Amino acid sequence: MKIRPIIGVLFVMLLVRCGQTGPADGGPVDRHVSHLILTRHARCRMDCRHITEKEIREILEQGEINYKKSEPDSRPDPKYALEGFTKEGQHLRIVFAVPAGRGGRESSLVVVTCIELGVEWQCDCH
Repeated sequence: MKIRPIIGVLFVMLLVRCGQTGPADGGPVDRHVSHLILTRHARCRMDCRHITEKEIREILEQGEINYKKSEPDSRPDPKYALEGFTKEGQHLRIVFAVPAGRGGRESSLVVVTCIELGVEWQCDCH
């Protein structure tokens, strides 16, 4: 019955891993895509929250994946929430969708929404 403690340890390790954010390098999202596709909702949120495409790229390249706020099993496109601070000090969460069938390794990502953490902005985005 030595297998039970091993299974228990593996289960605990899995639970701990699910609550962690991922490293800034690697992972399921290509950090160096050549093209960002901005949804209408993302553009509206960017406008009312004063977030630029340059700042989105900063978070994409240097942010950490928050797996608690991500939906890797979402269909048709998995979604990943990346969080970090911009050079101007904004604490942002950007949700990216990885286009289906591309595994995040193609030349584009979809920006679903942009959130400035800890700041409430008045937006009329639908």
